[in-house]
Amino acid sequence: MKDPTMTDRQFTEDTLVIATHNAGKMREISALFSGFDVDILSATDLGLAEPDETETSFTGNAILKAREAAMASGKPALADDSGLAVTALDGAPGIYSARWAGPDRDFNLAMDAIETALAKTGSTDHSAKFICALAIVWPDGDFVCVEGKVKGKLIFPARGTKGFGYDPIFQPNGHNISFGEMNPDAKHAISHRADAFAQLQARCFSKADGQ
Repeated sequence: MKDPTMTDRQFTEDTLVIATHNAGKMREISALFSGFDVDILSATDLGLAEPDETETSFTGNAILKAREAAMASGKPALADDSGLAVTALDGAPGIYSARWAGPDRDFNLAMDAIETALAKTGSTDHSAKFICALAIVWPDGDFVCVEGKVKGKLIFPARGTKGFGYDPIFQPNGHNISFGEMNPDAKHAISHRADAFAQLQARCFSKADGQ
């Protein structure tokens, strides 16, 4: 496999498949592309299957999901793999962030599980970070992958009903409200996904209309 950090390729196509069935991720990624002359389709729109995430890193899983969608659709595909890494839990839940929410994707359950696990450590270190890997794979097999981060701390009880996933318990550094309380536009400006997208934009969309 080529090293994704060594590859740049300009995106010149008019359609991009977003390889996700997560409505929250789809909203955020679509918003990032709002200034570009690109038609956005989701995996749900195309009836694509959701592949098993068998890799051991965010980057690996993002490439895997994007490759599956590109091969199935015949169009370039972008995939996101992201999660919460808690310092006192040795980086957990990490790539298993969605699994902590169970088969029903109940993130209230997941947030309670993190609070319980953190309490059991006895640690007063509540620092954490969100990590997002974004990968574009073309049908010819070429790909670009980047990784973004946003650092912060965990707060309990959960606050706010905006956003999705672990947003209500994550307070980014330099702010006194959680992602769950933050206006979506404000969150999009500083999030791990925005950080990754800025890198992807520089490597693949620097000549696009959005610039």
